[in-house]
Amino acid sequence: MHVLYLGINDPKEVTLMNGLTAPLNMQVHYISFSAHADFAQTSTFLKELMPPNIILVHGEANEMGRLKQKLITQFADRNTKIISPKNCQSVEMYFNSEKMAKTIGRLAEKTPEVGETVSGLLVKKAFTYQIMAPDDLHVFSQLSTANISQRITIAYSGAFGVLKHRLKQMFESVESLPDEESEGPAFRVHERLTVKYESEKHISLHWRSDPISDMVSDSVVALVLNISREIPKVVVESEEATKTEEENNKKAEKVIHALLVSLFGDVKFGENGKLVISVDGNVAHLDKQSGNVESENEGLKERVRVAFQRIQNAVKPIPLSMS
Repeated sequence: MHVLYLGINDPKEVTLMNGLTAPLNMQVHYISFSAHADFAQTSTFLKELMPPNIILVHGEANEMGRLKQKLITQFADRNTKIISPKNCQSVEMYFNSEKMAKTIGRLAEKTPEVGETVSGLLVKKAFTYQIMAPDDLHVFSQLSTANISQRITIAYSGAFGVLKHRLKQMFESVESLPDEESEGPAFRVHERLTVKYESEKHISLHWRSDPISDMVSDSVVALVLNISREIPKVVVESEEATKTEEENNKKAEKVIHALLVSLFGDVKFGENGKLVISVDGNVAHLDKQSGNVESENEGLKERVRVAFQRIQNAVKPIPLSMS
C-alpha cells in the first residue's frame, strides 16, 4: 500500500537549526513505498476473521516479537493460538471439522425423536450438505438414481433339491416359489436373490444390486461352484435333501450340548428339557428354547448365557432379517 501526504497546509516559513527563519519556497511530499499493512490494519483484519491460529512470518525478529505481544493482549479473551516460528521450524495446527447437514424433502416432513436414526443420501453442493430420500434426489438436484438388476447363469448338473438343502444350512430363509410366478422350479433367498432351474446343466441367479444382495449372490455362487467340484462325490439323496426342520434341530441340539460340555464339563439333562450345568459346586439351569439362565452365582449365570448365545449364533443359519 502506498501512502501519499501532500503539503497543502505547509507553512510559508520554517525555522532553521540556527534559530533563523527562512521562506519556504518548495512543496514537501511524504511517500511510503512499503506494501505491508501496519498494526492497525493487521489487527482490524484479524478481528474480522477471528482465526483460531495466527502465524507470524517474514519479518524482523524484534518487530515480530512486539507484534506477537500486542496480538496476545488483543486476543486474550479468546482461545487464539499465536505463533512466531523461526525459519524451518515446524508448526502444528488443530481444526474442528464439524459439519452441519439439513434434511429436505420427505425426510423433513417429520421431526425425528432424540436418538432416532435418520437414513438418506448425503449430497454436497458447494459448501452445504443436505440429506434427502433417494426418491427426492432428482427433485432437489441434477442427479438421478437407477436400479441395477443382475442375472448370472452358472453351470450346474446336480440335483436342484440338493442345492436348496445346502443353502438352507447357510441361510435362515430359503423359500420355494410357485411355478406360475417363476415359470419353473425356483426358490428365493431372504427375499433378495432368486435361484432358477434353467436346464439339466444350468441354473440362473437374479437379484437387484445392493451391498447385501451382492454379498448373498457371491456366497451362493461360491456354494454352487463348490458343489460342482464335489460331484460325483456328493451322494446326497433327494430324501436327505428334504430333511425336516425337526431333524435339523435335533442335530443342532447335539452340537450345542457337545460344545457346552467342552466348556463347562458337567452338563446334564434336567426337567422340562433344561440343561443343568455344574461348575465348582455352583449350578446353573439353562432353558434351551428361550436362552434364559437361572443360577445363584451371577458369574456362572453370565458365563453360561454368553456361551450359549455365541454357540447358537455359530450353529444356526445366517439371519438377514435385520438388514
